[in-house]
Amino acid sequence: MNTPPEILHTTTPDAPPRNEHTRGRRLGNWREHHGWSAAASLRRLASRPLGSLLTIAVMGLALALPLAFYLLLGNVQKLGDALGQSQAISVFMQPGQNEQQAQLLAKQLGDRPEVAAVVVKTPQQGMDELAKMQGFSGAVQTLDDNPLPYVLQLQPRAEVTASALEQLVADVRTMRSVELVQDSGSWRQRLDALLGVGNRVVLVLASLLALAALLVVGNTVRVDIASRSEEIGVLLLVGASNAFVRRPYLYAGIWYGLFSGILAALLAVLIEFALAGPVAQLSQAYDGKLHVGGLPLWLLLAVPLAAAVLGWLGARLVSAWQLRKLG
Repeated sequence: MNTPPEILHTTTPDAPPRNEHTRGRRLGNWREHHGWSAAASLRRLASRPLGSLLTIAVMGLALALPLAFYLLLGNVQKLGDALGQSQAISVFMQPGQNEQQAQLLAKQLGDRPEVAAVVVKTPQQGMDELAKMQGFSGAVQTLDDNPLPYVLQLQPRAEVTASALEQLVADVRTMRSVELVQDSGSWRQRLDALLGVGNRVVLVLASLLALAALLVVGNTVRVDIASRSEEIGVLLLVGASNAFVRRPYLYAGIWYGLFSGILAALLAVLIEFALAGPVAQLSQAYDGKLHVGGLPLWLLLAVPLAAAVLGWLGARLVSAWQLRKLG
């Protein structure tokens, strides 16, 4: 790293300070060497642009993959909500029941602790919805009478467990005035299970790719140290400490991690923009009920910082091991 002689002479021994002046001078030298190490490591990365860009690109792609999967899972969850994952239970009353009986049943079901709200749909409302559906408008007009029953839509409370919902559906099915109960609870449970597996896969994938990024930085630093083994040997012989020698390589790991984290965040934003058009069309198909979100800002800001720490850790482990071999 072309260590300047003046820094080497002023910071090599690690003897205890004699007085406040000596302590202040050593602290100033320590800060000066940190600044020089950060700048020198950055200049060294710029001196070999192709190799540095390839390393940063590999790390950036590795870190962008978990972000892409996290974005995908979050939007699958929102898609499930748009497709009816609101846990609404449809209760079809028997034909011939009037509005008074429907309101009475709605009040009875609304008093249950598992139910948050009950919406009553009249046969005419059901017929209007059926007429709007493609292919049914002509058939609806040929009907003399309205054969549709009253329908109650139950909205369970958010804190209700799956077993409580199953018991609610079982109780409603036993009521005299109820003809049919439609509940998508099993479908919701399967979707939740798949999302749980997906979240675990993203966590494992993120861990493996983070380890891969750490190994990439470690190998790059190892090659750099090996190419400068003679210079490092001279520094150690004249009294330079291991911390002094490895400091520029630690900053190199930080730069690699920081730039790759920024690249990963930019790739994640580009993925969001690439999906914006198809997502808008999908949202229109669901009457605007589908609202697909992007990655939160705090996550995009945290990725470069976490990647910098990861790069520092990889450089720290490899440099310590290499210096023990040289020492």
